[in-house]
Amino acid sequence: MQEQQPQEQPFEGMPQAEHQEQYYKTLAVRVEESLHAQLRFIAQLSGSSITDEIRRSIEARITAAQDDPELIARAEQVRGEIEREAAARCEAISGFFGQAAVEATTTARAARRGSKTSSAQGES
Repeated sequence: MQEQQPQEQPFEGMPQAEHQEQYYKTLAVRVEESLHAQLRFIAQLSGSSITDEIRRSIEARITAAQDDPELIARAEQVRGEIEREAAARCEAISGFFGQAAVEATTTARAARRGSKTSSAQGES
C-alpha cells in the first residue's frame, strides 16, 4: 500500500507561500437530507462541488467570527488565562531548578547581552 503525499492546493482566499505544502483534515458532518439536497442544488447551480460550498461556508463563518465583538472578548479572556498559566508554569520550573540556577542563568544571559552590546559599540 502506498502512502499518499499531501496535495499542494491552497484554500480559497488564503495566502500560499511558495513551495508550502497544505495538509488537510477530513471532517464527517451529518446533515438532514433536506439540507443536503439544498446544498447539492446550490453547488450544482454554482458549478462547484458540495465540498467547495462547505469550505466557503466555513471560511465565511471564520471571517464573521473574527469581527464578532463577543467572540473577540472571549478570545482575549482565554489568551489572558493561557498567559497566566504559562507564567505559573515558568515559576514552577524556576522553583524546580532552584533560585541559584535561575539567577545563574539570568546572569549568564545578561553577560552575553552585555558582550554583544560592547562588541557592537567597539566596531563603531
